Amino acid sequence: MLSKLPSTGTTIFSVMSALANEHGAINLSQGFPDFPVDPELNELVYKAAKDGHNQYALMTGVKSLREGISNMIRDIYSKPVDPDTEITVTSGATEALFAAISVVVHPGDEVIMFDPSYDSYEPAVLLNQGIPVRISLTFPDYRIDWNKVYDVLNPKTRLIIINSPNNPSGSVISGEDIRMLKNIVSNNDVYILSDEVYEHIIFDGKKHHSILLDDELFERSFVVSSFGKTFHITGWKVGYCTAPENLTAEFRKIHQFLTFSTSTPFQVALAEYVKNTGRIKELKTFYQAKRDRFLSLISGTEFVPLRCEGTYFQTLDYSAISDESDFDFAMRLTKEKKVAAIPVSAFYKDKTDNKVLRFCFAKEDETLERAVNSIVS
Repeated sequence: MLSKLPSTGTTIFSVMSALANEHGAINLSQGFPDFPVDPELNELVYKAAKDGHNQYALMTGVKSLREGISNMIRDIYSKPVDPDTEITVTSGATEALFAAISVVVHPGDEVIMFDPSYDSYEPAVLLNQGIPVRISLTFPDYRIDWNKVYDVLNPKTRLIIINSPNNPSGSVISGEDIRMLKNIVSNNDVYILSDEVYEHIIFDGKKHHSILLDDELFERSFVVSSFGKTFHITGWKVGYCTAPENLTAEFRKIHQFLTFSTSTPFQVALAEYVKNTGRIKELKTFYQAKRDRFLSLISGTEFVPLRCEGTYFQTLDYSAISDESDFDFAMRLTKEKKVAAIPVSAFYKDKTDNKVLRFCFAKEDETLERAVNSIVS
């Protein structure tokens, strides 16, 4: 059989998690919390199922949840969004990313994305017969070099994918980046896919420059968000896409044939839970404390932390420790020190190796302490 993705193998997340399980290692590789979900949210799911919300939800998402998302966006971003025509609930953010890419990318269209980039972007482009154009962010600050964007921009450019806060680097897009993006798309037939799954996890007083804050950009954009990241429920696979009515209509045409609808009791529970937006606003403080705790623990080692402005990942430069490739070093760390991390080269098309690993600090303090103690032992 002729493969549609001949150069694509098992994701690095699966590889490292399987290795962690095999060697009994502490898993700081895959991005999921190890602390419990809010008991109130669990009770809401139980109640939803008990009350009979167990059949297919609307393809667009449970109405009360879409209304809750609309209210949440208005409260956080002061942006009015129509819950009926501009919000679609999806089976995780990855489904939303695939559907959005499928809407605008036709055979031969070029899609600009920035490395290190999340690993689902390129396969989605390739499956739609598009051409990925990957531009490396500057190192070690992981910023967009807009001169490089202008260099590759051409009439075939159809989509620009941005991700802020960025996974894996933890960098965030600035107001100047937004200005440059507007300059580029204003005179070109280019759409924007803004991956904002870590939008509420941003540190040190920095602002999240959501595409939702700019009416001009929003008119040509898909904004993808994740309840899994926000409420520590990655296994629920509930995300959503916010886009203007004309783009949402096309998005839903594809979404309906990917998953049709998302778990009904989870949606009903979240509709009630999101009424309290205070929980979301507390995330910055919660995760910044986690980041700072991890940095404090690692400070006595030869690892050098790079700047983390958002997400729940910390990148560490290990070049003072070893000359090994980041993949080999990550493998050895897992097998010998019993701590799993992600080699950042996996997020680059050309496997650029800056001797950097990504660690997930969305863990109990005791887990982080055990992990660092194991590394230094």
